[in-house]
Amino acid sequence: MAKKSKKSKGAPSSTIALNKKARHDYFLGDRFEAGLVLEGWEVKSLRGGRVQIKESFVVLQNGEAWLMGVNISPLLSASTHIHPNPTRSRKLLLHAEELSRIFGAVDRKGFTLVPVALYWSKGRIKVEVALAKGKQAHDKRASEKNRDWGREKERLLKHG
Repeated sequence: MAKKSKKSKGAPSSTIALNKKARHDYFLGDRFEAGLVLEGWEVKSLRGGRVQIKESFVVLQNGEAWLMGVNISPLLSASTHIHPNPTRSRKLLLHAEELSRIFGAVDRKGFTLVPVALYWSKGRIKVEVALAKGKQAHDKRASEKNRDWGREKERLLKHG
C-alpha cells in the first residue's frame, strides 16, 4: 500500500493574506515575525479569510508596535453582544531586542515598517513585518524591467 503524502491537495495553506503592494512600493530589508493581539471574532474571521492588509502600516508608540489599517471584516454569525470594529489598531508582539533594532532603524536611517504577510504558525496568527525604504517611480520601472528580463531569460534558456 502506498504512503500518503503529508500535504494533500485539500489541505489549507498556512498563509492567510499577502501584501503584494509592499514589494511594488518599497525596497524590503530585514524581516521580523510578530505575534498579534486579537479578539475571538477576529480569529474566526481570519479562519474564513476575511482580511485585507493591502493598505496597512505599523506605528511605533511608547516602545510598542501597533498594526493599523488592517481590515478584518466580521462574520455575519458574530455574537449579538459585541460590536466589532473591523479597522481597530492591533498590538504587535515582538521581543525587546527586535523592538530596539526596529526603533533605531526607523529613527536614524529613515526606514518604515510594513506588514508583508499574515499566516498561521503552530496554531497562532503571525505577521511578517519588514523594514522598508520607499521606491521612486524610476525605481519601480527598473525593478519591473529586471523582472521581465528575468522571465524572458528563463524562457530562452528553457527552449534553447
